[in-house]
Amino acid sequence: MTTRTKSAIGLLLAAGVLTAAVASRRDDADALIAGRQAAMKLSGATFGGMKATIDAGGDVTKLAFPAKALAEWAHATPGMFPAGSDGGTSKALPTVWSDPAGFAKASAALEAAATKLGDLAKAGDAPGVAAQWAVVRGTCGACHDTYRQPDKPRG
Repeated sequence: MTTRTKSAIGLLLAAGVLTAAVASRRDDADALIAGRQAAMKLSGATFGGMKATIDAGGDVTKLAFPAKALAEWAHATPGMFPAGSDGGTSKALPTVWSDPAGFAKASAALEAAATKLGDLAKAGDAPGVAAQWAVVRGTCGACHDTYRQPDKPRG
């Protein structure tokens, strides 16, 4: 076998390994994207359920746990967007990766707002919970405005 043939075989093997690694990384990124999208949907459902309780004049003390869950999700969110987890079905804008400090700051703002919501809920402060729910909503919306692609209008 000539040196040229050995080199060609080596390059083909290296290309195959690299191709497999890239495919595996994409699969990992796609799984991460699916996980964070599911968590965002669960957060939205949780948030909507909280609003239903508020609007019905229900027992706001029962909202302390879901508020804590939202705060914990906000804390974890920046770690759910590592480099290379864009593309695919991701709705995240490139600013998530080009402005990680800003994204972390937005997540921290949501964590703080949701923590306060939980504290108010734990105390049974129904008017405070209603007002803080609106603050949390605004914090979510501000982050989405900056770091998420807008939904396409349904027609």
